[in-house]
Amino acid sequence: MEMDIYDFDETLFPFDSGSLFAFYCLLHYPWTIVCLPIIAVGFLLMRLRLISFTNFKKTCFMFVPLIPLDKAVKGFWNRHEKQVHKWFFERKRECVVISASPDFLLEEIAKRLPIENLICTRHSRKTGIIIGENCRDEEKVRRFREIFPDARVIDVYSDSIKHDRAIFSLAEGQCYQVVNGELVPFDFKEKYGE
Repeated sequence: MEMDIYDFDETLFPFDSGSLFAFYCLLHYPWTIVCLPIIAVGFLLMRLRLISFTNFKKTCFMFVPLIPLDKAVKGFWNRHEKQVHKWFFERKRECVVISASPDFLLEEIAKRLPIENLICTRHSRKTGIIIGENCRDEEKVRRFREIFPDARVIDVYSDSIKHDRAIFSLAEGQCYQVVNGELVPFDFKEKYGE
């Protein structure tokens, strides 16, 4: 099977969807502000390297029990669905979107676009807490190969040269860095010196 891999945030979608969703919830469900001090402390501890990014991310969606999650997610995508980059709709092969964003957030947009295959960070829909590992860096490749052990990856699209080296390394065809919504092709060996 031949596939293309896409990152989601700042690749198919011009923003970090998780952060934008948290802001959306703060505006539409203002009582979620009670979680802000804990999230701010978590952010500070992460910046001081006292906790990992994954541990910080466990605090980011602690507001989930305070909102009508399905309604909030649908409202969010009703507002932002049109911002998905148009070039994504011209794809030629089956695709898999691999993202660190929460499954409860991306499953709705995956149905709407449609995205054939979605791999993202699993979260409890009741607590908002991460279940397992955050789906970023090498974890993206591990999860991809767990589901598609024999797939041939043709093209890979991501905004992040730094964090998505692992998925770029799978490309047999072309690597594309997405910069301000534009596709910038590059050679993996030239970019990473291999």
